[in-house]
Formats: sequence, C-alpha cells, structure tokens
Amino acid sequence: MAETMTAKSEAQVKPALTKSVQASVIGGIVAGIIFGILMQMMGRIGMIASMMGSESLVVGWGIHMVISVVFAIGFGLVAVNTNKIYMLGILHGIAIWIIGPLVVMPMMMGMGTMLSQAFSSGQLMSLLTHLMFSLILAFVYKKVV
Repeated sequence: MAETMTAKSEAQVKPALTKSVQASVIGGIVAGIIFGILMQMMGRIGMIASMMGSESLVVGWGIHMVISVVFAIGFGLVAVNTNKIYMLGILHGIAIWIIGPLVVMPMMMGMGTMLSQAFSSGQLMSLLTHLMFSLILAFVYKKVV
C-alpha cells in the first residue's frame, strides 16, 4: 500500500514540477531579455563576456541568457512548493545577487569576492536590478502557471 501511495505521489509531483520548471524558464527568458537590455545600457554585457575572455556583445548576451535560464530553473524547482511566488521572487533576487555579482563573477575575473562591498551604491543598484529580474520572473511564472 505504501508503494502505491508513493507511486501516486510521484505521478502527481512530476507533472507539477515539469510545469513549474517550464513556466520558470519562460519567465527567465523574459526577465533575462529585459534585464539584459538594462545591463547593455549600463555597459555591463561586455563585462559578462569578459568572464570568458571575450569582449563580444553576442558572447555576453549568450552567457547572460544561459545564466538567466539556469537561475530561473532554480526558481521553478522551489516555486512548485509554494504559493508565495512574489516572496520567493524577493528571496531569489537576493540569492542570485549574492551568488552572481558578489561571489562568482568577481572570482571568475580574478578579483576575489565583493561581499565586503555589498552595501556600496554600485552593489545596491545591482541588488535592485536582480530583484527586478526575479520579480519579473515571478510575475511571468504566475501568469504561465
């Protein structure tokens, strides 16, 4: 009997998880495009390309969109378990701000982390843009789901 309940639970969870991830990928693409336009206007897409030793805007956009989709998948994996999508969006925005521009990106550029500068004006602007990305992702996610 326990096996039947487990199989039924798995059968119910898989479609919900698949739909959640699909919705989050769509949201990540939309948010990634909007956020990418802002980044390009601020001259940041080239900095993204430089993580891979390039100066190409095309490379920068490609990397940015891959990162957007990866972060969106993470959102979708968690979103399937909550109905507080906008709160998750805020927490997600903070998390990707810490992971991306404060830790991974500067380390890839040989600078160490930027955690000690987290509350500088430039990093706070970065926090706001990452919150915007995640809230757009949450909005699109909610509309698609």
